[in-house]
Amino acid sequence: MPAHPAPPVAPPKPTWDPGQPEGPFPWLRPTIRIRLTLLYGGMFLIAGILLLSIIYLLAAQALREGNAPPFQIVGGEVKVTSSTCPGVVGQLTPNDFNAAIGQCMLEQRRHALDDLLSRSLMALLGLSIIAFAFGYAMAGRVLSPLGKITRTARRVVGSDLTRRIELDGPDDELMELADTFDEMLDRLERAFTAQQRFVANASHELRTPLAINRTLLEVHLSDPGAPVELQQLGKTLLATNERSEQLVEGLLLLARSENQIVERKPVDLAEVASRALDQVRGEAEAKGVEIRGERALAVIQGNGVLLERIALNLVQNAVRYNVPEGGWVEVTTEAQHGQAVLVVSNTGPVVPAYEVDNLFEPFRRLRTERTGSDKGVGLGLSIARSVARAHGGRIQAIPREGGGLVMRVTLPL
Repeated sequence: MPAHPAPPVAPPKPTWDPGQPEGPFPWLRPTIRIRLTLLYGGMFLIAGILLLSIIYLLAAQALREGNAPPFQIVGGEVKVTSSTCPGVVGQLTPNDFNAAIGQCMLEQRRHALDDLLSRSLMALLGLSIIAFAFGYAMAGRVLSPLGKITRTARRVVGSDLTRRIELDGPDDELMELADTFDEMLDRLERAFTAQQRFVANASHELRTPLAINRTLLEVHLSDPGAPVELQQLGKTLLATNERSEQLVEGLLLLARSENQIVERKPVDLAEVASRALDQVRGEAEAKGVEIRGERALAVIQGNGVLLERIALNLVQNAVRYNVPEGGWVEVTTEAQHGQAVLVVSNTGPVVPAYEVDNLFEPFRRLRTERTGSDKGVGLGLSIARSVARAHGGRIQAIPREGGGLVMRVTLPL
């Protein structure tokens, strides 16, 4: 028998999550604004230190050149008093008087320089604080267009391609970046709209002939005089037609679920999971699969029909891909850390960790590339992932020890 071709390598998953919450100290992030503030403030501080040093050296030189006393006593004894120069007191010889006057002027010069330095440092400190605050404000004003671009990009990540930056201001590099981003969004919106319109139109166009085929087959099968071979062929064609209808419905739902959910209503995830379990309970009993698990209240804002489809697809897969005997499916719901969590665990075949991501691709199953069994059309997990993303959530598959999977769906409350 010819060997199956190797499955294509899944594309790398993005490591940046624009919706990730900021840390406890967002102002410690090395943002461009902080770096520009440090750059402008640091340059001002360096310039201030250089200016202060030059002024100090010039003042010291001027005081040094004028340090000599303008007169000297050359004869006789001198009796003087001074509150400024303690050494010039009482009866002094001319030499002692001249030396005391020189020492007093040196002390006065030192005090003047120290006072100049302290006052200059205080002024520099105050101006540095003003410079850093002014630099932070100016950097925020200059970089505000980048903040607008970032906020628009975060909204676009949620599949809202109708957003545009529409930046106003001078014709500079930021305006050019915003216009380029808007053009890219226009092209992306046209491409996504065309793709979704094609899938939706194709699904709608295929519904009519499939419905006609089903009606004709059911009419022929209802004829009691039809040969056994014809009845067997009709049943086979009816089953094939049913699979085709499921495929068309899955494609249509997949195209719809790629959009952001606009109209949201309160939906209890526990009720959604219970409804899904009611629909597969008969199939689970026929296969001998036990259903268990506690479902706590977890109310979110979303589309109830699409959320029920997530739970139904996960539970159906858990029942159909199970062990022949003694299997179980556990379905739990809870609200924790601002999120509603739906967990579907089951026994089943061993799933290699490197094949988990392939399960979410359309028409892919474990170790197979196309659908080839009666378990479904291969769109269940793709639809579940698309619906979760449309609600701002995510779905994660984790292989269980001993076989089976743990499917974890997290949705924001």
